[in-house]
Amino acid sequence: MPLLSIYTNTDCNDSDELVRLASKKVAELLGKPESYVMVMLHPRTPMSFAGSNQSCAYLELKSLGLPEDRTPEFSSALCQLLETHLAIPANRTYLEFASPARHLWGWDKRTF
Repeated sequence: MPLLSIYTNTDCNDSDELVRLASKKVAELLGKPESYVMVMLHPRTPMSFAGSNQSCAYLELKSLGLPEDRTPEFSSALCQLLETHLAIPANRTYLEFASPARHLWGWDKRTF
């Protein structure tokens, strides 16, 4: 049920490793089984931030029951992941957090 989408204008030399690490991190942050976590990586997406096409990223983290009071912690951890693995500065990263209603999240021919 947690979904992390990563859009970036950078190349990802080892996208499989980044996706694997991001999946683990999301499961750890949310305290949910990794078996439910999905991560999508969209490298080389044409993007501009602050009028520049230097390295930047946009992340969306969606999860049922996402604890809004912990979004600063999530922001810090996910920015750190991108800084470490893609050299994208935290000040060139936007993050969006969402907690959809259970009936608006589908899986396995049903909704949660």
